Amino acid sequence: MGWWQVSADTLARSRFVISPLAETFAALKLLHSGVAAHPGERAWLDAHRPGYLRLLAADPVTALLVRSGLGRSWIADFLTPTPRDGETFEEGVARVRAAAPDAARAHLRLSLEGPLPDPLHRDDLPERAAALLEYVWDRAVLPYWDRRRRVLEADVVARTAQVGRGGWAGVLDALRPGTRWLGNNRFQVNLHEYPPREIHGAELVFVPVTPRTGWVSWEEPERYAVVYACSGVLADGGGRAAPASLDALLGAARARVLVLLGSPMSTSHLVAVTGQGLGSVGRHLRVLLDAGLVERRRAGRSVLYSRTAAGEVLVKAAGPDAARP
Repeated sequence: MGWWQVSADTLARSRFVISPLAETFAALKLLHSGVAAHPGERAWLDAHRPGYLRLLAADPVTALLVRSGLGRSWIADFLTPTPRDGETFEEGVARVRAAAPDAARAHLRLSLEGPLPDPLHRDDLPERAAALLEYVWDRAVLPYWDRRRRVLEADVVARTAQVGRGGWAGVLDALRPGTRWLGNNRFQVNLHEYPPREIHGAELVFVPVTPRTGWVSWEEPERYAVVYACSGVLADGGGRAAPASLDALLGAARARVLVLLGSPMSTSHLVAVTGQGLGSVGRHLRVLLDAGLVERRRAGRSVLYSRTAAGEVLVKAAGPDAARP
């Protein structure tokens, strides 16, 4: 397993960061695999994967670059510069474009775990990678960015509240498959057998993306990042229907809000995920609050709503799928 030695000061200063570039690279991985995690993702792939595949078919060098860069168990580092707080997509992709050609080739050898294919012995690999990321951003991410950003913000708010309630250990254990707090200042970041890293005094950021993927990156010794998939109830757009029995009791729209509140969410995030209007969501929350089925608490500048014990009982009674996070 791969783990990092993290001092208490480093962990205390760590934070969550939203990165348009990380979201775009996650979308690139999804376009390349073509494997959807939920119906909304399938619809997105149906809309955008044919164009992506045509682009690669017309450019065999870039197609080989992508296959090599995604690697067998390691992503070529120059493709995933460590996210920075407040960085725009344009600023992030400029760092990909600025990678040294020698470094890009070395990173590809590492991801391939072997020699570099002859067509990749060239100096324009960073430019090709940046151009492909720009294509994915412009065609397949930017048109949806407002909603994706709100979903990512919802995940950040919920996990920040979880830190306040139970500390970092619980958050790290549930971040993504393979992450857990080992104790003695050790944070397991994945299941790969890589040497441990000492990151005392470094900047540590946690970066959500909406596709079901993740990776780690770093700029030694100053900055380290763990990219993880945001919680499924957010990433799938809240598309899972509430059980008919709960619909009959509360009404379909209100039941859907109650089902979603297995994870803490704000009013604006509920609006983004459900597609309901702000006034409608507010009325549903008021009724659920008055009924004692949800509660609210402040987390920084946000007000988060979540199910109470009574709400949990009601949702679980409607069926196991309804209570699934």
